[in-house]
Amino acid sequence: MATKHENATLLEAERSKTKPPKLYKVMLLNDDFTTMEFVVEVLQTFFAMGRERALQVMLKVHKEGSAVCGVYSKDIAETKVDQVTDFAVQHGHPLRCSMEEE
Repeated sequence: MATKHENATLLEAERSKTKPPKLYKVMLLNDDFTTMEFVVEVLQTFFAMGRERALQVMLKVHKEGSAVCGVYSKDIAETKVDQVTDFAVQHGHPLRCSMEEE
């Protein structure tokens, strides 16, 4: 007959096997054609940044060639990349957005 202590140990062992999901960085990449104001709009619209934070990230993209906009689970990161890419195309900008495992 199993005791309560033995059952609790089994449940704890099962719970510890669960791993957190992998996270992915969503990044904007610099180009010579997309306006800085459009990049700020993208950051505010799709990454919920305030104007000041969006300006800081936009300048990092401009000066360093890329910047991380956020870190998300795989599904959300893929959705963000698709949304930004579609929005840029709709507005005639070649802005590129990518994701990479953290």
